[in-house]
Amino acid sequence: CRSCGGVITGETTTASTHCPYCDSAVVLDNNVSGALRPDCIIPFKVDKQAAKQALANFCKGKLLLPKDYVTESRLEEITGLYVPFWLFSCDAEGKFRFDATKVRSWTEGNYDVTKTDHFLVIREGGATFSDVPVDGSSKLDAEYMEAIEPFDMSELKDFEMPYLAGFVADKYDVDSDESKPRANQRVKIGIEDMLRDTVDGYASVITKNSSISVEDGGIRYAMLPVWILSTKYKGKIYKFAMNGQTGKFVGELPVSWGKFWAAFGIITAAVGTIASILFLI
Repeated sequence: CRSCGGVITGETTTASTHCPYCDSAVVLDNNVSGALRPDCIIPFKVDKQAAKQALANFCKGKLLLPKDYVTESRLEEITGLYVPFWLFSCDAEGKFRFDATKVRSWTEGNYDVTKTDHFLVIREGGATFSDVPVDGSSKLDAEYMEAIEPFDMSELKDFEMPYLAGFVADKYDVDSDESKPRANQRVKIGIEDMLRDTVDGYASVITKNSSISVEDGGIRYAMLPVWILSTKYKGKIYKFAMNGQTGKFVGELPVSWGKFWAAFGIITAAVGTIASILFLI
């Protein structure tokens, strides 16, 4: 540590941390320089207190949450983390064939008639995708990182070391080549959704087959802000993540099975009562 001289230990991917002795912010230059230097960064807009409040709000209204979770759980960790992301840009084109149906029903005499018409719908189109994010850290749950999206990429700044001060940061340990298949998959899903949204007025639409081509564009290495929280309840750790720019919050909470079965019993009893009433009528 440049402030107190204490020895700091960390993982090989650690780019920014705190001194355990004097709590000074420490940036490990070797992990954010040269080829490892990020191209851009989105600074934190949501502070630690807001992250704690978001956790409290997340627990409200959860009917199956154990009664003592809020009072008995302990906040084990809350860390402001700059997560390494690869941002992919590309052009994509797709051709899709959809099986679609239209359904009409009417009554003829004593008969209820249903007519189903089947259609083959073809759509072709292209789109440009900019800054499709893929998490570059193997230590973090990719589902959590995708769940707290989107980030507003219009707020990307050129990377500067001072942005890391006061926060923890990791360098990537999943390179852009390894991340590219996931980016392409997200692009393919995006263009399918775009073309699927143009097929309206049908009762059902099912993708029959598709052809998609992706032309590679630029790749940027970015640091994006994430609050990582964890609580401990009855010996188990529950993880949470919050977008440090927008405040979007996701996580896992324990379930009171007593409440679950009680609710299930009430619903079952209500359905049984309704069935009995209909039977009597």
